[in-house]
Amino acid sequence: MNAPLKLTDRKRQAIVDAAIAEFRASGFESTSMDKIAATAGVSKRTVYNHFPSKDELFEQILHELWNSTAAVGPAPYDPARPLREQLLELLNKKMELLHDAYFLDLARVAIAEGIHSPQRAQEMVARLSAKEEAVTNWLRAAQADGKFARADPFIVSQMLQGQLKTFAFWPQVTMGQPPLDPEMRDKVVEATVEMFLAYANATA
Repeated sequence: MNAPLKLTDRKRQAIVDAAIAEFRASGFESTSMDKIAATAGVSKRTVYNHFPSKDELFEQILHELWNSTAAVGPAPYDPARPLREQLLELLNKKMELLHDAYFLDLARVAIAEGIHSPQRAQEMVARLSAKEEAVTNWLRAAQADGKFARADPFIVSQMLQGQLKTFAFWPQVTMGQPPLDPEMRDKVVEATVEMFLAYANATA
């Protein structure tokens, strides 16, 4: 059981939540620290005590986004287990993240700001690519174990993760579509794994 958050931590989280809501509604540039304070139910001074600037508050949102992606990294490749079984487990974990409402809110804010600030967009792409490198490394380990030879691990990593995002991320983030139901989630994951196994001539 997690210990209850201290008052200062609750206020800090309320500020972050309020910033996410206001950035989504009005955009980064149009959102004032006054509005964030009002939405969070705290004083403007309290906001500045936690975050000296709006840029630092946005950085905190990005930090939480990166931490969310890191939390669902793949388990180490296990040569004693079937490849198909491990791939299903890996992609199901990724699918869980893509259906987390808080993660999707963070992603919407980050993507919207990235559109208006090319420099921020470049930084986000670089940091996300570094996070997703864990899947590439997992595939390299499977390839070194002789499970598949045809596919390039980096390309396949992007294809595997991109396939999930086609159904369970981009429509929800950009068009407000509802999350996939459990049956559809399973179908997408299973189809993605089967396509990989067939393409890579992998040993399941």
